[in-house]
This record gives sequence, C-alpha cells and structure tokens, in this order.
Amino acid sequence: MTLDRTDNPGRRKALQWLAAGAAAGAGGLFPAGARAAASAWPTQRVRLVVPFAAGGSTDALARLLAQKLHDTFGQPFIVENRGGANGNLGATAVTTAAPDGYTLFFSTTGPLSINKLLYRTTPFDPLTDFTPISLLADVPLLLAAHPSFPPNDVKQLLDYLRANPGKVAYSTGGNGSMGHLAAMLLQRATGTSLVHVPYKGSAGALNDLLAGVVNLSFDLVPTYLQHITAGKLKPLAVLGPQRSSSLPNVPTLKELGIDVNATGWYGLAGPKGLPADIVQKVNAATNAFLASPEGRKQLDVYAMRAIGGTPDALKTLMRTETDKWRPIVEPIAATIME
Repeated sequence: MTLDRTDNPGRRKALQWLAAGAAAGAGGLFPAGARAAASAWPTQRVRLVVPFAAGGSTDALARLLAQKLHDTFGQPFIVENRGGANGNLGATAVTTAAPDGYTLFFSTTGPLSINKLLYRTTPFDPLTDFTPISLLADVPLLLAAHPSFPPNDVKQLLDYLRANPGKVAYSTGGNGSMGHLAAMLLQRATGTSLVHVPYKGSAGALNDLLAGVVNLSFDLVPTYLQHITAGKLKPLAVLGPQRSSSLPNVPTLKELGIDVNATGWYGLAGPKGLPADIVQKVNAATNAFLASPEGRKQLDVYAMRAIGGTPDALKTLMRTETDKWRPIVEPIAATIME
C-alpha cells in the first residue's frame, strides 16, 4: 500500500482540485434546496463522533482536528465519544444519522475496514454506508511493558513467555482492536501464549498497564509516549515497518526477525449520501491543517505521520486494507472475538 505524503505534487494537485471544484462537484447531484443547504453549511454545531472512549490517541487527534474545523468554519465541532463493540456502536450512530453534515465520523482502521472481517454481521458495511472524506495520518503500534516486568527486550520477553505460558497478561483497547490483532500475530509468529485483557478503549488499557495490573500492552505509539519519557513504562518493540522517529532507539519486530507488521491509520467520513459540497469543504480544511507547519508539529507530538488526500484515496485505502487483513483475520476471527 502506498500512501502519499502531503508535500508531493499529487497532494498539491489534489488541493488545487478541491479549491477549484467544490461548487461544480455538487451541481447536478442534489436538488436546488439541498444544494443551497450544503452551500450554507455549517449553520450550527457539528458532532464529530469518535467510536472509542476519551483519552486515547484517536480522541487526541480528533480534538485537534475539531478545533481546526471550528476555526475554519466558525461553528463548534463537538467531539462525541461513543465507545463499545470495538468501534461498532459509534460507527452505527453515524451511519443512521441524517447525511446533512452535522454528524461526522473520526475513526481508525477497525470500524472503517477490519471490523467487517471480525464479526459475523455488523449493522453497517464500511464500503457502502459511509461517505469517505479524508485520510488523516498513520502511526505504528508499540509493545510496551510495566517497569516491574522482568524482560527488558524482545529476546528476554520471548524467553520469559516460553517459561511462563499463559501467565502473562496484556491489555488492549478491545477485542478485535489493532492491538489485539498485533498480539495475536506475535503469538502465532513466536509460538507463545499470552492472556488478553480487553478494555473499551486505550485509556483503560493504559491505566491498568501504568498500575501494573497487566504486564504488557499493545497499542498505537502515541498512547505511551509521555509515560515512556517519564520512565513510567518501558518500550520493547515497534510493530511497524520502520522505527518511530519519536522512539529512534526502539527496534522493530522485523529487525529482530519476527514477521509482524501492524500500523494504524485515522480517517474522516460521514454518513452515506453526504453532499459533495460538504465533503469537499471538510476535505480542503482537513488537508490544509495536515499540510500546515502547525498541523505537522502537533501530529509530531503524537508520533503521527500526516498524510491527507482525496476522498477517493480514503475509499481505496479502506478497500485495500480489508483485502490485506482478510486472509489474516478470517481464519482466526472466532478466536479473536471470544
């Protein structure tokens, strides 16, 4: 999968297209009244639904974007945390909302791609029940440990796990979350056995890791950064294809000969049928934020890589991510969701 950075020619061309084609894109698709309403948007506050509990990296980035959209459009963008069912409850709330631009969806890989593979049925199909707006950023996952946990690197960890099968507990943001999938892949690749303790979001998983209730946790890098800097947690490995610029001394699993690659991403979408005029307005504002020095600086704090792009680029990513994870997730979906 190739993701365009915001500073390449394709990115600049997309932004030019967005600026020039907003009005034309909506012309012929909606009745005159609907076009007028879309052109006036927003005239009231907008809900930005985050399908996880407050306190995690998804929530943090959503609040940064909400402030930028408020500054751009002059109306409040209110982050609404609706956690549960690995993001499905929040996703369902968006797909059943009116496509008027006053309910938007700030999501991760799970609800927009992977959950379709994890559950026998879901109340929505991400490829048909959302209107993609923009890809925002990506970030690798990290394996972190409580300081009291004896292993200090991955080799020591594997030795410890093999000597204590089924006795080491790890936390994640929920059953079927990216952290859970990454942990399953690590166990399969190394022949080890861990005990999963799922939460309704990253905040709970992190809190119990900090308290020593669990030994390990798998989550996105920004979840842990400030606590690693403060010496309250120790990082063992980055699960992405390359080292994180925020943790340059932490090796990847691939460097250590373990074939596990897990990277999360963030996307912005709306209900099916969201008018093209609104899509283009929000896409342009989002891309401007991601391309700005201020936006990049803020994302760097959370170890996120700003990407951006067109609505079609997000739609393509949603499809390719589903195809990428299908052969990995479907054979073990029943085990993952136990």
